[in-house]
Amino acid sequence: MEKPLIDAIFRIFNNYKSYGLKDRIGQQDMSLDIAYAYLNGENAMIEAGVGIGKSYGYLIPSLYINFMVNQPIIIATSSIQLSEQIHKDLRRIANRLGFVKIRSVVGKGMGQYACRHRATELFDPKDKTESTLSTIIQGIMDMEFHERSDIQGGVNDSEWSKVCVNNCTFERCFYKNICSFYDMRTKINARVGDIDFIIVNQDLLIRDLIKKKESSKGLITERTALIVIDEAHNLESKVRDARTVEFTLRSACRILDNTLQILIKHTGDRSLFSRFKFLKECCDYVFKQVEKDLRCMAKQDNDRIKVSEMKKISYDRISQYLRDTNIGLSIITTREDREVDNAIEEINELIDLFDILAGVEENYIIWASNSKRVATISICPKEISQLLRYSLFNGTTPVVLTSATLCQGGDKLDEQYAYMTETLGYIGEYMDRQVSPFDYDNHAMLYIADCIPYYNHENKEAYLEAAYKELIKLCDLTQGRTLVLFSAKEDMKCIFEKLSNEQLSWSLHVQKEGSSQDEVIEEFRANKGVLLGTGVFWEGVNIEGPDLSQVIIFRLPFPVPADPVYEYKASTSKDPQKEIFLPDMLIRLRQGTGRLIRSESDLGVLSILDSRLCTAANRDYRDTVLDALPFKNVTEDFSALQRFVEENGIQMTA
Repeated sequence: MEKPLIDAIFRIFNNYKSYGLKDRIGQQDMSLDIAYAYLNGENAMIEAGVGIGKSYGYLIPSLYINFMVNQPIIIATSSIQLSEQIHKDLRRIANRLGFVKIRSVVGKGMGQYACRHRATELFDPKDKTESTLSTIIQGIMDMEFHERSDIQGGVNDSEWSKVCVNNCTFERCFYKNICSFYDMRTKINARVGDIDFIIVNQDLLIRDLIKKKESSKGLITERTALIVIDEAHNLESKVRDARTVEFTLRSACRILDNTLQILIKHTGDRSLFSRFKFLKECCDYVFKQVEKDLRCMAKQDNDRIKVSEMKKISYDRISQYLRDTNIGLSIITTREDREVDNAIEEINELIDLFDILAGVEENYIIWASNSKRVATISICPKEISQLLRYSLFNGTTPVVLTSATLCQGGDKLDEQYAYMTETLGYIGEYMDRQVSPFDYDNHAMLYIADCIPYYNHENKEAYLEAAYKELIKLCDLTQGRTLVLFSAKEDMKCIFEKLSNEQLSWSLHVQKEGSSQDEVIEEFRANKGVLLGTGVFWEGVNIEGPDLSQVIIFRLPFPVPADPVYEYKASTSKDPQKEIFLPDMLIRLRQGTGRLIRSESDLGVLSILDSRLCTAANRDYRDTVLDALPFKNVTEDFSALQRFVEENGIQMTA
């Protein structure tokens, strides 16, 4: 197989024009590296710089591997938007290469799909209010809305949560034959030979690995030929998300109520009522204490805080009741196995929670937050690299990790990839970094503002005001056409409110709540204004040409040291600043700066409104940060920035 696969790749790149490709050496080298890794049964880690055509770099060898062995290829990425873009890229390149019958599916989490069963339960024929929720319910019942992204203009989380798939009953659902979620789950778990490409987000891939480890039956089909993990710099956080269990008072009581119903139905044991009443009272006490902690310690909604010690609880009694409950569930024999299995899993999660609160389980991190406007306790394992090492990298299927931001400094490849290797528990080969072909030296300038107070909680207002004034100057300089990236939603909301009260010479746009941001990006492109974003906007946003001439980094995206996850990681490190916080920040910063230059002809400015990076601040990480970025044209002089903009026609480009 080696010669046909390698020959096919050389044939394509030797005749790249006939396939509608560009002459990109990095793309060819990446394709060959993946092909050789597959042939040798090895894993591969590849940093693929902006502009080399990363998706084609792995899709081209993947198409031929799938064709030759008739086994599916899994591609996992970090967001829904990227999954859908990769699916489009797959269709495009497959047609160009002559693969006309590629069977593919995009798999998303159940929360992205509409549930007709839930919509039917909520439907009220007497409701003539035409509220947003009633309109969505009617759209789901009329088969207009299958996924959240089908709703033009988006929908907020609270309304969507009422009609999305949640606790699916799968085969027992009356609507399964017309359900997009059920159809997707069937396809991603199809028999070998019935599907060619399975494109999922990393969360779904991780949940598949966990299920296969725990029960041997996963979500995604077995015997895949190759796993490609795109945007692999996000993999650690996605593993943590997938392994994080969240509890609210309502969800904990729901678990107990559902379990009680199952047990009463099958055993008729009335004595269970008093036990479950006690358990619910304990949950109520815990969450009242957490609410107090959040009021005292959380400065903003998305803060994660420590859960204070709770001594007035009979942990031994709770533990005994919950473990007895699982024994009772495990001896039930019924055709409704999935329902019982789910109950056992959820009771096990409650056991973990109370064991952690009792201090008898030390292998988890626990925190409280108010991010969903309700007191929430979250738990996740301290070590996640072991799961990946043994369930992913030690498997029989070769794995390719790729991203534009996998490397740090260092002379040797293993040094450059060391942070990701340690973080992910990676085992495999390191491939040469494929650097961006774009001309940053002549097409871009990095501006560092030196007139803004250093950010900290004590002088937050002064920082926001100074950064706000500088932001207006910069946006006026490029006549809008600016993407502003924030590390904190609170900062973004504050600046948006300030700008909304100004008479601006450019239109203002802000990230919308919901899964898809395509609409707000299209509005921004059409109006060439200023777009404020956070989260997913740091990566995956691709705006070529003069519609985007500036990216502003509002604040260096350092992790919050008091965050329980980073606090734990720091406790295991000799030098947390150099080994944890700086590498993590650089990954995100490089992702953000990668939004600026998206084609060979793009011109633009990257502005950083964080004076900790200026020369006068004399921070020991300044040189490390500048070396990690592709910009050689760096200034702290606003007049020099003005000259660069004027000389390159950035102001007048239409």
